[in-house]
Amino acid sequence: MSQEDAYVMLLRGRDLLDRGFAHQAAVVLERASLVEPDKTSIREDLARALYRSGRKARAAEEFARVLELDPSNDYAHFGLGLCQLATGNRAQALGHLKIALAMRPDREDYRSTLDRLAG
Repeated sequence: MSQEDAYVMLLRGRDLLDRGFAHQAAVVLERASLVEPDKTSIREDLARALYRSGRKARAAEEFARVLELDPSNDYAHFGLGLCQLATGNRAQALGHLKIALAMRPDREDYRSTLDRLAG
């Protein structure tokens, strides 16, 4: 498979995710990540699909991989924080959520999530 194939799979995965088919999106995006293992856009969408399909621990692995590739990805910090919260790692979750908010203080979803945990 080529980079073009991976891009087509990324678009297909995003479409499925947008239409609420998280599991199907994860399957497509997983294949795309095998073709382009260092593409953060593919891995971030894969993590979102995994999270939405209930596979929080696996989503955390993908968000962590995105952060290995791009430590400045605020959404990956946010997503990893949500995953860690869902799997019972509250302290680690708070750390990533605080980082995400510090990076993007304009994001109301980051702020409200952190506020809910702090309150």
